Amino acid sequence: MVAAPLLLAALVAAVVSGNSLFWGALWVLLALTVVAVILLTVAMTAVTVATTVRWVEFRPLETPAQVVIARFLRSSTMAVADLQRVVVIERLSLGQRQSIKVVLHTRSETVKCEPARSAPLSRVDAQALTDWLTEQLGRSQVAVERQTEVKRDFLRPDEWWTPSHTAALWRVPVGEVDGIAAQRSVERHRYTPRAHAMYSPSTSVTVYDPGRAYEVAEELRAERAAGQAADSTAAPGPDEDDATDSR
Repeated sequence: MVAAPLLLAALVAAVVSGNSLFWGALWVLLALTVVAVILLTVAMTAVTVATTVRWVEFRPLETPAQVVIARFLRSSTMAVADLQRVVVIERLSLGQRQSIKVVLHTRSETVKCEPARSAPLSRVDAQALTDWLTEQLGRSQVAVERQTEVKRDFLRPDEWWTPSHTAALWRVPVGEVDGIAAQRSVERHRYTPRAHAMYSPSTSVTVYDPGRAYEVAEELRAERAAGQAADSTAAPGPDEDDATDSR
């Protein structure tokens, strides 16, 4: 951002004047910009690696009195008494976990521990992890909370669902999708794809918000299950039929 105006000014000066001195200055600025970008990238990577939490350990495990926070180059220790609360944050997208994070809140800082996708912790059930932390820290009266963050900012229209995809998820005919979407407040977007913009401008496609569409799918599934349960309860059993016939 800093080098771009300087490079542009040097390029304009070199083109207008045609002087070799200006062209030399342009190449020097370009080389310095490349070196600066490389150094900044290396520095940012080193800072990220050095500050990322690798693991958190409670010591001793049975009655923890200390929390060990291990980073790439160093480890720090804090007393459990300094912990104010622990939050387990699970990020979901369309019912599927995207990531899980444990946040330690102390009086002076906030420590975030987010495992890599390949780490064992990334596959641990969020409620089981919350229960385990509650058991470990209950004696120290540290509050443990569980939070869920649901992704709702899907790119429109690239990540929004077509009527056929939505109908398959809702288990309804495609012709009923629009009515259900209007009835259950599913946002929709109508647009002309780029492939048809020039030659068929009247061709448009309707897509639906995946976040709300997924919630509607869960609602419809629950309603169908409740309806099946009600039908099975209302249907008479074989013994009841025999009793009716005997009477």
